[in-house]
Amino acid sequence: QTLAVAWWNKAQEQVNKASDYGFDGIIVCVDKKNEPPSFYTSGYKNRDSKTPADPNSLFKIASVSKLYTAVAITKLVNDGSLYLDKTLADYFPELSNRIENADKITIRMMVQHRSGIPNYTNTKNYWVHPKENDKERLDLVLDLPANFAPDTDFEYSNTNYLLLSELIERATYKPKFQYIKEVILDPLNLKNTYGSLHDVNLDDVMSGYYVGYENDLKTDDTGVMLATAKDLGKFIRALNDGSVFKDKKEQEIYTSIYAYEHTGLIPGYQTIAKYHKDIDAVVIQFTNTVNFDGYNWNLSEIMYSRIVNIIRKKTIHNK
Repeated sequence: QTLAVAWWNKAQEQVNKASDYGFDGIIVCVDKKNEPPSFYTSGYKNRDSKTPADPNSLFKIASVSKLYTAVAITKLVNDGSLYLDKTLADYFPELSNRIENADKITIRMMVQHRSGIPNYTNTKNYWVHPKENDKERLDLVLDLPANFAPDTDFEYSNTNYLLLSELIERATYKPKFQYIKEVILDPLNLKNTYGSLHDVNLDDVMSGYYVGYENDLKTDDTGVMLATAKDLGKFIRALNDGSVFKDKKEQEIYTSIYAYEHTGLIPGYQTIAKYHKDIDAVVIQFTNTVNFDGYNWNLSEIMYSRIVNIIRKKTIHNK
């Protein structure tokens, strides 16, 4: 017991340094197989009211939601509702003259960020005035030249996943999040994952901040998925141990198209969500202070790697 407490204290000591790294608040969840998750927090859930960081807070997971979208696409491919090698023009004929190479870009290329479709969040001053809905977001890149010919390069593009989200809705005749809930969240009993800010009690959401900007960014980006660190940890484990998939074939389809870990970054919210096979641990880190310039993201990665190293040493010591 004393040894376990000593290791817990080491991890907590590292997390306590979050303010030195420039973060207002941090939540870390460590999910080890057959053990209840461990939580480490420091700083603030809300810095104005000085409310301490709460491990059960909801957090905007931003691009980590692409993992859920990719699993949903995989399930629709597995049951014959979608085909990875059909094209954007096949499924979106109305875009065939609005997105360059629409007749050559396949669904597979979009999932893998190999489409060449420009990224709407890279358009001029996007984050100064973010758009409120997907139609407005897509309009930013319609009729623009492709960044490269399909499948000749890799470039991360949020536009790919905006279109894939719409494709899920066309294939299922229901809102994307409802489908994700039915085929991913409910079977895994994940009750603290939500499709948007409109579905949650705002008091449950961790506040988010941008360096040099006083306002709380909690109410921005209303269409972003939210989850607790515990729920996200359970999902990452299910993704990596295969239990999120119906069968081996479904898992093989997924492996051929997308990743098993992800990061997320929007103003106010940074997420690192990874499974570490050597120590059989999922480690989730949420930090709620962002600066697109400078070393802010690097510092969150340094914090994360130091925490993982502490857990790794503990695991080796216990063997």
